[in-house]
Amino acid sequence: MIPMLQSTDVQALKRRVMERSQLQNDEISARVKEIVARVRAEGDAALFDYTSRFDHVQLTADTVKVTREEIDAAYAAASPEWLAAMREAARRITAFHEKQKQNTWIDFQPGIALGQKITPLDRVGVYVPGGTAAYPSSVLMNVLPARVAGVREIVMVTPPGKDGGASYPLALVAADIAGVDSIYKVGGAQAIAALAFGTESIPRVDKITGPGNIYVANAKREVFGHVGIDMVAGPSEVLVIADNSAEPAYVAADLLSQAEHDPFAAAILVTDSVALAQAVDVELERQTDLLPRKETVLKSLGAYGTIVIAPNLSACAEIANQIAPEHLELFVREPYALLPSIRNAGAIFLGRWSPEPLGDYLAGPNHVLPTSGTARFFSPLSVDDFVKKSSIICCTREELEAVSDQVILLARQEGLDAHANAVAIRFGK
Repeated sequence: MIPMLQSTDVQALKRRVMERSQLQNDEISARVKEIVARVRAEGDAALFDYTSRFDHVQLTADTVKVTREEIDAAYAAASPEWLAAMREAARRITAFHEKQKQNTWIDFQPGIALGQKITPLDRVGVYVPGGTAAYPSSVLMNVLPARVAGVREIVMVTPPGKDGGASYPLALVAADIAGVDSIYKVGGAQAIAALAFGTESIPRVDKITGPGNIYVANAKREVFGHVGIDMVAGPSEVLVIADNSAEPAYVAADLLSQAEHDPFAAAILVTDSVALAQAVDVELERQTDLLPRKETVLKSLGAYGTIVIAPNLSACAEIANQIAPEHLELFVREPYALLPSIRNAGAIFLGRWSPEPLGDYLAGPNHVLPTSGTARFFSPLSVDDFVKKSSIICCTREELEAVSDQVILLARQEGLDAHANAVAIRFGK
């Protein structure tokens, strides 16, 4: 059903996976620049005009903010079972991220104290897409680490529905469970601009996180530097390393769980077993026929689905390191034995009972992960993304005098005489 490659063909696969980005569109980039500039200059007037044009909804400063009544109505429409599952997910995600917290520290040495102060960001904005891309689980994943970090205020934006309410009410429930302070019914590049620069209705934030379409991704890239951003995410991907102990039906199901995201999603199997590769290929065809999102799956598998045959598991691990996948499953007899060989991956799932969707929803680690090979240098969203770190230096007179000649020498060598003088003047040098 999907191409089978030898390990010698991996460079072509790597290029194909990394070139899936839709950001390289000059026309859209120019349009986004125009939207961002106008919202920055005109505030609410531009924000509401774009909302009228793109979403066909008339908003004002009085109606743009989600009310408590709208949130309560969303709760009323949610099933008790879903609410229980979301609360359990929130509990687990919070518990995991609590372990990431760092504390301010100071190391008192003779003559000098050195340390690091950890300070939460003041205000963070979270973007939540509308329609079929509105995932309540992503609301939890973006908001809860900020809450754990101690962010003072969390603002959420999400596109309006045709009736002027939020386009996906369950996202409001997720936001309330996670502890969002205020929610606004705006979306697209104009919402990112509003968060970055502030308008009369929407406060300016220090950092923006959350997924979105090509306009949102371009807007995040455009405002970066004025505010922080989490990352410019690309399409999703999973790479499964499997040996002959793996169940073909399970492997195929895990690959399909990513392929159903969108036509640009990549599902890759790397194995040292030809028999397993052939069996998984058969299972992919059988299971695809049963899926409601069959059309999306077929496009994804046709464009980016791949099975790679490698000589051994070490070679499989090296291929994974070259691809640097967002999700990596080690579906092998001894996953912990293979784990030290993995250098590049967003999230690593060990063994047959750890399918990738567990991480998407309930395990606890964050599912906001680096894509398109960026796991070579990016990490999952974490508490660290919502704090800033300040160095602390406190020196005694005696210690400064002891090192003053060296500081002066280093400063003058770089041609910075005023730097040198700031030390020299204290000791009459």
